[in-house]
Amino acid sequence: MTDWYESGTALVGTTEEGKMRLVIYATALICGLVLPADAQQPATVPVGTVKAERRPIAKTLDFVGRVEAVNRVEIKARVQGFLEAILFKEGDPIKEGDPLYRIEKDLFRAAVEQAEGALERSKASKILAEVQLRRAEDLLGRNAGTAVARDQAIAADQQAKGAILIDEANLQTAKINLGYTDIASPITGKIGKTNITKGNVVGPNSGTLAMIVSQDPMYVTFPVSQRDFLRARESGHPVDTKNIKVRLRFANGTVYDQMGAINFIDVTVDRSTDTVLVRAAFPNPTAGLIDGQLVRVDLESGTPEEKVVVPQAALIADQEGVYVFVVEDSKAVVKRLKLGGESGTDAVVEAGLSGGELVIVQGIQNVRPGMPVRANPLSQTVGRS
Repeated sequence: MTDWYESGTALVGTTEEGKMRLVIYATALICGLVLPADAQQPATVPVGTVKAERRPIAKTLDFVGRVEAVNRVEIKARVQGFLEAILFKEGDPIKEGDPLYRIEKDLFRAAVEQAEGALERSKASKILAEVQLRRAEDLLGRNAGTAVARDQAIAADQQAKGAILIDEANLQTAKINLGYTDIASPITGKIGKTNITKGNVVGPNSGTLAMIVSQDPMYVTFPVSQRDFLRARESGHPVDTKNIKVRLRFANGTVYDQMGAINFIDVTVDRSTDTVLVRAAFPNPTAGLIDGQLVRVDLESGTPEEKVVVPQAALIADQEGVYVFVVEDSKAVVKRLKLGGESGTDAVVEAGLSGGELVIVQGIQNVRPGMPVRANPLSQTVGRS
């Protein structure tokens, strides 16, 4: 027989089928009691937002450039000798004429004294040759001498004069070599590390002792492709390079605080890369630019046009392109964008936004399309950091 018992208003069997129904009924009852009423809708997510701004943006072309010192000098020894002293601190700024190295001087002083002695001997020989020439001429005038003796006296006098010129040149060379034992800086700039230490023998074949690079101003060179060069020509850029503003951006996105000016455009095209080399000069009063540094070069020209800009931190890319989340009616809405370049840490929007939208820049990883969100406005500076 089947046993029955009363559960509320329903009778549940104690057979296996009845027990299964009891478990299902209890489970549904527990779920109904445990789950709150609002668990059926997603929770509101707090997000940080920044307004899409409309800002005047100039036409820009972006290139990769390299910083180059205006003057770069390799310090080398001109005479051979033992390196007696190093008179600078590596990496320090130096001025033109500052002493850098000193080579042992004794041998070079001796060479100067030897050359001085040779010169004095030549001068004495010249005096004797003049006396003999006058005597020969006097004897020939009294028919007591011969023309041959007179001619020989003239030749001896000329040889003595030539010997003086040679010894004067030797003395000058010895003095110059003595001066080369003191190596001074030929330019103002910063000096690198020394490649040879005190006590070593240095000379013309020793290679570079140290490198000096000038600091202010600095050059930045960058290759411009034929395509960009033609685009610039069509927009009138090369007509007057003085109207082109040149800015630099470093690897971390920060903008250099000095403006540059184009001062050279190469007259030939690089056949291997099909590019034209362009150079700009930048003030460098605080040594913010370093020789050999890689930078981004932005060329700005023409009348600025008003464009919508958003922080680059808000951009999301997928297979369909680039988009951002904006807050509309307290929900996250996807806006597909057409970008027109960069402006510092911002992206220039050609289409997709009209300005004034609340663009989500913080908490993007927790946002899904249509999800309820609570907008927390951020300052424009924070939103673009």
